[in-house]
Amino acid sequence: MDRELKREIIMEHYMHPKNRKRASDDYEKVNTANSSCIDNIDIYIKFDNNVIKDITFEGEACAISISSTSIMIKNLIGKTKEEALEYINEFEKMVEGQEYNVDLLKEGNVYDDIYKQGNRKTCATLPYRGLKKAIMDN
Repeated sequence: MDRELKREIIMEHYMHPKNRKRASDDYEKVNTANSSCIDNIDIYIKFDNNVIKDITFEGEACAISISSTSIMIKNLIGKTKEEALEYINEFEKMVEGQEYNVDLLKEGNVYDDIYKQGNRKTCATLPYRGLKKAIMDN
């Protein structure tokens, strides 16, 4: 994916994020924040047994965190917990510069070179850490 296309996808998800809204009380809520900046996101997840029925979020964060959250939501609604954990693990591998399943990540691949910017890794993985915690706790 070329650099300009990556930038367009990131900006589209930042300016028009998927499911940015507070959810009702029947959703699980997990907060994920970056102590070194303003990134602070509440993620709301609705499970139906083993399936992620819905994910929404609200909060303040940088373009990388917001767009990463939006892309994550787009790719994980309707997945089983196991499928979501596989996606998260592959995303984490990519962000660390390791080999990963390119086909699985879809638009998540826009962050394929973020491992070169250590301070931005936290921004990109922020929502994934929150969702992973919610899955593991549920």
